[in-house]
Amino acid sequence: MDLELYPMLMGAVAMASLVATLFFMRFWWQTHDPLFLFFAAAFALDSLTRIALGLSHPSDELEPLYYLVRLVMFGLIIAAIVHKNRPRRSR
Repeated sequence: MDLELYPMLMGAVAMASLVATLFFMRFWWQTHDPLFLFFAAAFALDSLTRIALGLSHPSDELEPLYYLVRLVMFGLIIAAIVHKNRPRRSR
């Protein structure tokens, strides 16, 4: 990939993730459903990672750190789905 284009693409993806964060925060604000809060946190984490990637040129030593953050992001999404689909306790 062209190194001059890389920061712009990372910025565009970060902006898209930030917009998704704002949408999920709006849905959470209306419904107070934790699913939307988990998704908002995941996309906020993704946008922070993309901003960091766009501002720096990661070396081979740092790349696993960015993938670890993405693993946490996908873990948040999986946790949100599991939390939403677990059976409710009956009274």
